[in-house]
Amino acid sequence: MSMTDPIADMFTRIRNGNQAFHDKVDVPASRMKEEIAALLKAEGYISEYKFIEDRRQGILRVYLKYTPKRERVLAGLKRVSTPSRRVYVRRDAIPRVLRGLGMAILSTSQGIMSDSEARRRGVGGEVLCHVW
Repeated sequence: MSMTDPIADMFTRIRNGNQAFHDKVDVPASRMKEEIAALLKAEGYISEYKFIEDRRQGILRVYLKYTPKRERVLAGLKRVSTPSRRVYVRRDAIPRVLRGLGMAILSTSQGIMSDSEARRRGVGGEVLCHVW
């Protein structure tokens, strides 16, 4: 079965695993998903991710992060741009998520990056999601 929005599928799997307090979730791998996972790890929303080779496209195993009291670090994850409705922003209109407490992930001409990195570099692009 083909999937129309694999990025939204990744976010849904992470969101569902996080709600159920799973330690890890498996996602069908792609280069864009791996870059998003690397950004989530760099910003401290997940603890780790690994690429697992299989005979198809590979699996991206995302290890979710919780506090010592088993509270969620990742409070929310929302897809903004979809295949049927792309959302692009200029460099001066990059959104601030929860007044700077969250993060927007953008796909730019220079790669996948956070909203603060895009502002620093002065580039706009497609807003993939909001994370808080």
